[in-house]
Amino acid sequence: MGENPENLENLNKGGIMPVLGVPILEGKYPSTMDLYPLEAKEFNRIHQFYENLRQNRFTTTKCRKCGNVPFPPRVVCPQCNSDDLEWVDLPTQGKVLRFTEEVAGVPLGFETPLIHALVDLGGGRRLISRIVNCKEGQLKEGTAVQLAVFDIPPMIIENRGMMTEAERVFFAFEPVKK
Repeated sequence: MGENPENLENLNKGGIMPVLGVPILEGKYPSTMDLYPLEAKEFNRIHQFYENLRQNRFTTTKCRKCGNVPFPPRVVCPQCNSDDLEWVDLPTQGKVLRFTEEVAGVPLGFETPLIHALVDLGGGRRLISRIVNCKEGQLKEGTAVQLAVFDIPPMIIENRGMMTEAERVFFAFEPVKK
């Protein structure tokens, strides 16, 4: 994990973590506005999902008892309540069925356009995902999309009295490059 000693030293002294390039957040603790999950294995029972994303694998859990394959990944099967689960790969390409494109009123920290789409991964599996690397007006229903894994701001966590910077990733989909 990459640590910035100056930031960690300030946090250990009760300082504020700086938010570079976002003046409105200077002097504020940004995690109160953090929409992304805490991924560290010490705090998240599906941390393997994020480890798999780091390898560009899109995964979920499958129940060994009843065969259910829910998304997002679970720690207990929502069908039979078994905790006997295994990790399985999902398709990393799909097709846009419907989408929304926001160009005004986009939340702080997101660029315009902010696009969300209902993506068909095949085999009856559909999910709503953010679409990235796409210009306004470019996306159409039927557009082929692929998994895009990207870094998100690290989270400062305390573990056994030590402050560390936990690197994080998240996923979206992007139009397939031709």
